[in-house]
Amino acid sequence: MASIIPKVIAGRPTWQQTMLRIKDPSKTIPFYRDVMGMTVIDTLDFPQWKFKLFFLTTLPEGESYDLVPGSKEAHDYMWSIEGTALELTYNYGTDTDANFKGYHVGNQEKDGFGHVAFNTDDVYAACEKLEQAGVSFKKKPDEGRMKGL
Repeated sequence: MASIIPKVIAGRPTWQQTMLRIKDPSKTIPFYRDVMGMTVIDTLDFPQWKFKLFFLTTLPEGESYDLVPGSKEAHDYMWSIEGTALELTYNYGTDTDANFKGYHVGNQEKDGFGHVAFNTDDVYAACEKLEQAGVSFKKKPDEGRMKGL
């Protein structure tokens, strides 16, 4: 059976990022950076189309990051990382538009989106720390149909 599995070839597509739309980067970035421990590794701004992208990742333990997001060096790093990035897309004005009601939450019954997963040594201890930091949950690990996963 192993002989029928093709060898990995150069240029093979790999998972690089997942994108979420955000309303307010001044609130969202600190959550992922300060609460979840991610690092903003790059930004791409498209004023002509009125949106900005923020790329975050979890750096390997002990690794520091001193590149300036938005610089050529940061672009090169972001497009060459071996891991994955979280792309946060901010559409200009969503944070100040009183009529903007937010994006589709994706977690209603029969919706397609489910979650973004973070790996941790102890999910229960992590949830407790998140609650202590003021994070609220739609569903905790032992709630819903998939208890105890």
